[in-house]
Amino acid sequence: MKTMWLAFLAIGVISVAAYFVLQNAGFSAEETHAGENVRLDP
Repeated sequence: MKTMWLAFLAIGVISVAAYFVLQNAGFSAEETHAGENVRLDP
């Protein structure tokens, strides 16, 4: 049981760390889909 809770905690820590690393690296959805090369057809 202790190992399972440790695994859940590790998943949470890795998920939060990956979120912040990808946000700082410019891989957010907002930064990926915005820019000068994005076409907006009227």
